Amino acid sequence: MGGAMNALYFEDFEVGRRFTTLGLTLTEAEIIHFALTYDPQPFHTDVEAAQRSPYGGLIASGFQTIALVFRLFAQTGALAAASIGGSGMDEIRWYVPVRPGDTLHAEVEVIERRPSASRTDRGYVRFRYAGVNQHGERVLSFLANQLLLKRGAVFGD
Repeated sequence: MGGAMNALYFEDFEVGRRFTTLGLTLTEAEIIHFALTYDPQPFHTDVEAAQRSPYGGLIASGFQTIALVFRLFAQTGALAAASIGGSGMDEIRWYVPVRPGDTLHAEVEVIERRPSASRTDRGYVRFRYAGVNQHGERVLSFLANQLLLKRGAVFGD
């Protein structure tokens, strides 16, 4: 379910609803650039040092993979109409290293939905994210809480 979709609001994110995104391939240059900026560890930034590491080669930063998986879901358009931010992440796990040339897609499931106790125009949706590589291996997972407007609400009301 990649690409743009109809506007979704809090009410549309029923528990059990699933989304699968398009894939994106990470290059060596993207991995190194991200790591030099945000996670400068040798197994992310230096091809030769990475060869000598326990990983036997360059791997992407886990922070990069989280951002990429969230980006893929955001690019579906599912959050475009109603998102007013996140309120936290939990249970972040990395399972398999992501290497140059790996293609990741996101699988996202709604696991909880509740209206805001203090604002009638919004609610919280809890998503379970999984990043999956081209071999069908889950490379990471995390839970994320998203604040979403209800249908008809306008941000700032």
